[in-house]
Amino acid sequence: MPLNEIVLDMDKVKITRLKTDVLIVGGGAAGCFAASELKLNAPNCDCIVMEKAHIDRSGCLAMGINAINAYLNPGETPDSFVAYIKNEFMGVVREDLLYSIAEGLNSVVHEVEGWGLPIEKDRNGYYKMRGKRSIRIHGERLKPILAERAKRSGAKILNRVVATNFIFDGERVSGAYGFGIRDMTFYVIEAKAVLVATGGASRIYKPNNEGSARNLMWYSPWNVGTGYAMGTRIGAEMTCFENRFVALRVKDVNAPTGTLALGVGAKQINAIGESYLSERYECFGGRKCVTPYRLYATILEDKAGRGPCYLDISHLSDRERRKLKEDFLSMNPSIVLLWADEGLDKKLSCVEICGTEPFIEGGHSEAGYWVDVDRRTTIKGLYAAGDITGGSPKKYASGAWVEARISIKTILADINLNGKIRAVDESDIQNELQRITAPFYNHNQNSVTAREMEERLQKVMDEYAGGISTNYELNDKRLRLARDLLNELLGHLEFLRAENSYELVGCLEIIDRIEVAQVLVEHLFHRRETRWPCYQTRIDFPDRDDRFWLKYVNSVRDTSSGKIKIIKRNLQ
Repeated sequence: MPLNEIVLDMDKVKITRLKTDVLIVGGGAAGCFAASELKLNAPNCDCIVMEKAHIDRSGCLAMGINAINAYLNPGETPDSFVAYIKNEFMGVVREDLLYSIAEGLNSVVHEVEGWGLPIEKDRNGYYKMRGKRSIRIHGERLKPILAERAKRSGAKILNRVVATNFIFDGERVSGAYGFGIRDMTFYVIEAKAVLVATGGASRIYKPNNEGSARNLMWYSPWNVGTGYAMGTRIGAEMTCFENRFVALRVKDVNAPTGTLALGVGAKQINAIGESYLSERYECFGGRKCVTPYRLYATILEDKAGRGPCYLDISHLSDRERRKLKEDFLSMNPSIVLLWADEGLDKKLSCVEICGTEPFIEGGHSEAGYWVDVDRRTTIKGLYAAGDITGGSPKKYASGAWVEARISIKTILADINLNGKIRAVDESDIQNELQRITAPFYNHNQNSVTAREMEERLQKVMDEYAGGISTNYELNDKRLRLARDLLNELLGHLEFLRAENSYELVGCLEIIDRIEVAQVLVEHLFHRRETRWPCYQTRIDFPDRDDRFWLKYVNSVRDTSSGKIKIIKRNLQ
């Protein structure tokens, strides 16, 4: 039966209580690696992986990747890796987290290669480099490889179970709740430690395209910030949400520009054929043209009437074009199919590029949980790994594996495998069940669907919190309007309605996204400078200001009032 035809009959909802030593929330790159790492180091330690989709093809790696973008090739060191990312993010990074990632990158890549990941090699057996910190792979089946390893580890896998909240007594996390989409089971999973690895947040902003094409440009549309929302609801400290990520992509298809720029040396050109990065924007105030500026320069060219902009591939030979198509097929075939359909695969000389809507994540940028170097969050019993952790950008898939390894080592050192698991109160169970199923009872003229609420959220964020329609630009007045409108939306959540379990999940997702958006707007409002153009462009504070803002903007949501408190922390 199709998922959207599963009717939610409340009489059939059953409660299942499970106990485990370690609960991993999220079965993506970090979650699968963590399950394998845990069982490898502690075979007798019970482990459950709770995954919203199916671990075989879930998360950001679902369709594959064509490169490992965090790897130390010969000549690179942990120190040079940290220095590179510190420069890219204008000084505001967690150097301690980045260094711990850099130390483990190569070993985790070698381990995953041993699991079956095909890595391209030259005739001498050395990895083929795509850049100083990148190697080429055939990664279409990377996620199934990780999933198979997690399953073979002996961890219990709960597929198609949506995490809804942590089990929290005011001091410690001791598990999580989940809702089974297919079997309508409400899970109460009690654990000695919880690792959150749910990834970042998409679908908060209005996307480039509408309708069936609305989620085609970048990032998994099913990663909606649930892990963030669950953490903020219990008062976990978050960091760097204002450092949004806006991807520079091939227009209208899910195709990375890095495959063109790094892979085949394609230069960015404008509509009149100028290589504008080198001619106009090679240095912004004496700074090398780092990642955010490549997009910023593209926006400026378009505003000046010299757009649209492109990546120039006119120099490629037929052999190089064939190799380029192979690289895209390892990650996403849509661009290759588009070229073939339009008869452009042999005669195409340039590829149009544009920015996506903003995303909130900690793999490419640095939004996420504030953690210590051992990946403990500020809440006892709760640990984090992967895109959900903050302050350590450009870690990508391999960095997520390193964080998974670090967090598992910490968990095994922290927990008592022979100790008892703290039982959750029955009243708490009933309260959470009533909260998540409330949309099923709203069938009056005032009720709204999750899709209708999503459209409103995305319009608010696009127009007032720096979306595509405003060239990602922000100012005080717009952000204040965004804050007020989000508060209104939060008050309307009681009118959400659902006809079946699929729509119920949509309701839970929009609740989480609105709460994440609230935290984001507060971060954007309080960083009164422009440090990362396009990621965070304050037109009322256009200059970078190291005197006052070479620091982290963190936040904690008050668990009683719901108000968000901003905390400014000095660099570590």
